[in-house]
Amino acid sequence: MENQFEKYHLSEEIMDALNVLGYHVPTPVQEQVLPYALESKDILAKSWTGSGKTAAFAIPICEKVIWDYNIPQALVLEPTRELTVQVKEEMVQIGRKKRIKVADLIGGFPIDKQIRTIKQKTHVVIGTPGRVLDHIRRETLELSMVNTIVIDEADLMLDMGFIDEVKSILDQVSGKPQILLFSATMSDSILELARQYQQDAVSVILHAPEEMNAETFIEEKLYEVGLEEKYEMFRKVLIKENPEHAMIFCGTKEMVNVLCRKLGKDGIKCGMIHGDIDQGDRLRTIQSFRDGRIRYLIATDVIARGIDFEKLSHVFNYDFPTGRETYVHRIGRTGRNGAKGTAVSFVTPDDERMRQMVETFVSYKIPVEEFHELSQAEFIQFQNTQKEKPKARPKKGAGFDKEIMKLSIGGGKKSKIRSGDLVGAISNIDGVQADDIGVIDVRDSLSYVEILNGKGNLVLQALQERPIKGKLRKVKGGR
Repeated sequence: MENQFEKYHLSEEIMDALNVLGYHVPTPVQEQVLPYALESKDILAKSWTGSGKTAAFAIPICEKVIWDYNIPQALVLEPTRELTVQVKEEMVQIGRKKRIKVADLIGGFPIDKQIRTIKQKTHVVIGTPGRVLDHIRRETLELSMVNTIVIDEADLMLDMGFIDEVKSILDQVSGKPQILLFSATMSDSILELARQYQQDAVSVILHAPEEMNAETFIEEKLYEVGLEEKYEMFRKVLIKENPEHAMIFCGTKEMVNVLCRKLGKDGIKCGMIHGDIDQGDRLRTIQSFRDGRIRYLIATDVIARGIDFEKLSHVFNYDFPTGRETYVHRIGRTGRNGAKGTAVSFVTPDDERMRQMVETFVSYKIPVEEFHELSQAEFIQFQNTQKEKPKARPKKGAGFDKEIMKLSIGGGKKSKIRSGDLVGAISNIDGVQADDIGVIDVRDSLSYVEILNGKGNLVLQALQERPIKGKLRKVKGGR
């Protein structure tokens, strides 16, 4: 199968990574963004969750990065810590064959460790506005070579009160960097931000509702229910649907806690994420859900916004959304890439006005379901599902795992080891070339090097007897 990304004349390293990741056909937003982004034009894009916009800006950034430069060449601003981590992972995968170093700057983690990381060779920085601005004010983040800035989920930035911080960051960057601005909606505030900082921006507009109906396979269901009966109705519908993996949306942090506790008492295990949960715990929960170790994830909109999960069979609106666009955002998480998905919403009398607004926005009536009592067979099937170990879901970039070994090498900056020393020692091994070397991370007393193309064992064995910086080093291999 011919890879349609070939038409963008990308480098061999980027094309190899896209093939491993299974990116063969550009999505509509990638079709419209890539040609202009590769030409370094400013872009103002209206794009929805699941449209493939991360790759739309990650591919041109990775393509244009010059490896030899040690300080950041691109800055990506994300509204949440979870999105920052997700976008970093995709950027690392796309830029892996070019050995692109990506640093994430988010709150909830020690700033000293981040300072040490960005003092090393760093090509791309991804972070939340508050923490990025903190580094700028401390003069620990060098911006003099930044030529591309991405403002992702700009409408959520606005909702969370980050726009002033975003403007402060943009004001700190000298010259005229390329600015790529992505937003699900185009409010007057977003358009004003674009007018103030972009130059002759190319406009890219994706119309989510029409696009969703034409290109995805989402079965929508709506249950009308009284507030007092909502939990019991939800529990029965959950049992009847018996989803493999599902996201459950609540309107508040308090309701996330209440629903998770109630489900737990009824023997239904689930994870939860919201803004009051410790950052490390949130990231671990998201990874457990992504890996398939957690079957159901309960979340608020702000925390879950933009986070991408593969092969999600169901979305439940336990609390009906309070915004028209939010409904489309939520249900668009299922039914992706040709797979069938189901979106189930619960509407109380208090939700009727918003239901009408959503139906006007999407231009169709959401089908109302009449609930039929559970059969014994349905209940038993659900219990059996709960007892089964959830199926592990395929990890994005898993194809790299077969051909990559990560080496840990005794010695780092304290031993005056630099990236060039490691590249020199490894590329002089018979049968190994510079393009077999992946990301290099030199720390104080240890260095980590990814060896690509299945040559890990060859390099591991050779370095047992080959000095680095005039001394034999202790070298271990792992995944």
